[in-house]
Amino acid sequence: MIGFVELEFRIYDAHSLKEKRAVLQRILTRLRQKFNISVAETGQQDVWQLSGISLVTVSSSRQVAERELERAIKFLDSFPEWERIDTKYEWF
Repeated sequence: MIGFVELEFRIYDAHSLKEKRAVLQRILTRLRQKFNISVAETGQQDVWQLSGISLVTVSSSRQVAERELERAIKFLDSFPEWERIDTKYEWF
C-alpha cells in the first residue's frame, strides 16, 4: 500500500524565500531522520509565506501506512513556526 499526503502550510515569520527555506530545511531534515517516509516541497515554492509539502510511505497495509503518515503530520504540526491549512490524502 502506498500512502500519499499533500499538505499546505503557512509560515508566519518568513519575510523572504531565504527565511522560508531555512525553516523548511530544518524541519524536513528532522522529519526524514525520525520517520520512514519520503518528503519534498512540491508546491508554493516561489511564495515566501506558503509551502506545499508531500509525504509518501510504502507498507504492507493501509493501517500501517496511515499510522506512519499521521505520526509524521502530528510531528509537523508541533512546530510553532507554521500552521497547516490544507491536507489531502491518496491511497494506491
